[in-house]
Amino acid sequence: MTLAMSWNTFGRVLRFTTWGESHGPAIGAVLDGCPPGIALSEEDIQPYLDARRPGQNKFTTQRQEPDQVKILSGVFEGKTTGTSISLLIENVDQRSKDYSEVAQKYRPGHADYTYDAKYGFRDYRGGGRSSARETAMRVAVGAIARLIIPEVQVHAWVAEIGGDPIDLSKFDPEQVTQNPFWCPDADAASRWEALVDGARKDGSSLGAIVGCSATGVPAGWGAPVYAKLDSDIAAAMMTINATKGVEIGDGFEAARLRGEENADPMRPPESGKRADGPEFLANHAGGTAGGISTGQPVTCRVAFKPTSSILTPVETITRDGEAAEIVTKGRHDPCVGIRGVPVVEAMMAFVLADQKLLHRAQVG
Repeated sequence: MTLAMSWNTFGRVLRFTTWGESHGPAIGAVLDGCPPGIALSEEDIQPYLDARRPGQNKFTTQRQEPDQVKILSGVFEGKTTGTSISLLIENVDQRSKDYSEVAQKYRPGHADYTYDAKYGFRDYRGGGRSSARETAMRVAVGAIARLIIPEVQVHAWVAEIGGDPIDLSKFDPEQVTQNPFWCPDADAASRWEALVDGARKDGSSLGAIVGCSATGVPAGWGAPVYAKLDSDIAAAMMTINATKGVEIGDGFEAARLRGEENADPMRPPESGKRADGPEFLANHAGGTAGGISTGQPVTCRVAFKPTSSILTPVETITRDGEAAEIVTKGRHDPCVGIRGVPVVEAMMAFVLADQKLLHRAQVG
């Protein structure tokens, strides 16, 4: 393994490296390991970036970034060549003056202090490299990953905001794109409108839980012991800004069940052919067993903390170690988990594409 002071690359057979800062001239990514001959254009990527784009409603940051992606390499005559795919998005709406106070004071909960402690220097403009602006490139790379796994469908949604969960009995996939919260429960979406708007007006923020499901994943993807499908998913989700927890399948709820309750019973498929795989009567394990996919939907839940940049005064210290109070001005998401939905989808798609290629490399 190559050692590095900073790590900007994720993946095994399929790998991406991101670069850039929140208030720099641009952000970008380089994707290696993509198979050749896949039809790819900027139009295949842009819809996913549009879904993540800021400033679309009052419940997200009002920073106006078009997030227009450019493919700089790795595509010829509309198809991937097998070489590195380079992607670029220009930053066009920076307001670095909003962060003048942050230059001398640390925002509690943000990476300000830890970056300073590690490097002895930091880019305070919007958090620099620690900004969630970087996740736009993950979404772009995830769009390409989806083309590698056309047999799989990945969908994410917001399952809870500020401690108010959806009612699973009212789960309607059609509702997810019908409200600004990616919420599958129309009643919950209505409640969240007042909840998030109230936090925004108070100069505060709320946390959220994002659910994700990938259907069409065949049995056999993943590998023991250190390339487990579920461990790669957990690692991928934990790299997303503001993520503080990941559950696979039932997650922590599984610890509250008895063995017979937690089991995913199997019976022969109706056709009676072993090649069809078993019929599962439950999916507590989230579509994995021993780190390998079972053929069931692969599911996870991702917990996002409240946005750290808030207008509510918070105690902190200056770079010189003196006591201070900070109010973070600028344009910030009152609930960062809302725009986390396309990012969670992208990282799930990327892990599955990587595992598909890893499986093919190992067993043919």
